[in-house]
Amino acid sequence: MQSKSAVMTYPDKNGYFGNYGGRFVPETLINALQELEEAYTHFLKDESVHKELNNLLQHYAGRPTPLYFAQRLSEKTGIHLYLKREDLLHTGAHKLNNTLGQALLTRFMGKKRIIAETGAGQHGVATATVAALFGLECTIYMGAVDIERQMPNVKRMKLLGAQVVPVTSGSQTLKDAINEALRDWVRNVQSTHYLLGSVSGPHPFPMIVRDFQKVIGNEALQQFKTISGSLPQYCVACVGGGSNAAGFFHAFIDTEARCIGVEAGGKGLFPGGHCASLTSGRPGILHGALSYLLQDDDGQVMHVHSISAGLDYPSVGPEHSFWKDNKTVEYATCSDTQALDACITLTRTEGIIPALESSHALGYVLHNIKRFADTSVIINLSGRGDKDLDTILKEVAL
Repeated sequence: MQSKSAVMTYPDKNGYFGNYGGRFVPETLINALQELEEAYTHFLKDESVHKELNNLLQHYAGRPTPLYFAQRLSEKTGIHLYLKREDLLHTGAHKLNNTLGQALLTRFMGKKRIIAETGAGQHGVATATVAALFGLECTIYMGAVDIERQMPNVKRMKLLGAQVVPVTSGSQTLKDAINEALRDWVRNVQSTHYLLGSVSGPHPFPMIVRDFQKVIGNEALQQFKTISGSLPQYCVACVGGGSNAAGFFHAFIDTEARCIGVEAGGKGLFPGGHCASLTSGRPGILHGALSYLLQDDDGQVMHVHSISAGLDYPSVGPEHSFWKDNKTVEYATCSDTQALDACITLTRTEGIIPALESSHALGYVLHNIKRFADTSVIINLSGRGDKDLDTILKEVAL
């Protein structure tokens, strides 16, 4: 097992986190990825764009987001529960951290059009938001199944001026939306930047998205130290593609805090009953990167299910795979039922309606109260639950 400090140095120059990552893409995209990596390297050295990004994060997005001590829920459970309130960020989720950064990067590269994929719709809304802010043409690919269950976000994207393209192939969810976005990028690579929403895909996307999301963990670490003078014992976040968790965990990787990533356990019926790539998958290639992947005996990508559209993805970002193998981060699952119960519990105890994605992180903690009793736990509340009300109300008797 490598030291935690060694873990912090990845990816390597070839875009690998240990054995995971890389670039497995058509030849037509190799130059675009190299151009993107070179532009990002220069972007990192430009103090003016960093100043502009920090200004936007503070005055437009609403950072820093609070670290909230959930007093009533803590008293009820015997756990010292803190919520990193990314749900209070403009547009309602952590996704804006990344889209603001990549929109500036798009302008830095001189491109005028952005495309994106979306599952729960929050990345699509955040992308459409920055497109309006920067005057960029915007196309969002979204699975037809997700469009039906996330209609409020679809309407927001259209109101913001984005073109929303339904994807009717395959499972008609996030995986297939990414496929269509990649096809668009191949056709329009000279004029278009693919604003990928998670820490997945070919290098340098996992690194870029993680870097723009690290603000979550950096803030949470300093906020908790200010509150308590120490470190939390646990940091817990949901994991689909893995961007909110990667950004949150990164500040704590080199500390004594224990990081736990919670995947969607779905209905618990295998095959296709969950989206737990790290706990039930094996290494494979999807969307340009080598990572843990849910696949059948013939190597075909499995159909997956989660009550949460944002976690409906059969793979995961390569850095998470690296962290799993090195035992830097622990990964677990939470079922649909446990996530729904946690959503209702937080709503009625603290007056905060969490996204179903975030409810998986909370659900894991509440389902394992004995493990976390009398410890301090930060849960990354990555988004708010407005978008999920129709799904929640179909499942819960009020």
